[in-house]
Amino acid sequence: MSDDEPVFKRSKWGANRYYYNPRNPVGLTLIVLSLLFTGTMLILMANRAGPFAPPKATPWPQQSYDYSWPPPSAPPPPPSP
Repeated sequence: MSDDEPVFKRSKWGANRYYYNPRNPVGLTLIVLSLLFTGTMLILMANRAGPFAPPKATPWPQQSYDYSWPPPSAPPPPPSP
């Protein structure tokens, strides 16, 4: 490994695409951290844990809102002919 390797290298697949350079220690660290983060998020999603957990049940009953149409504050409809 040489110290003059860039962290990001230009990809041959597109004009504005870059990738982490595994020959640079910082680039290799970013690759490992990205894989660990992605794996952790996938496991949390599969187990429905952490930020992906379903909402907890509340001690009070959930109210359903039945709105009539038109709302009570609307003016009455015009008379039909």
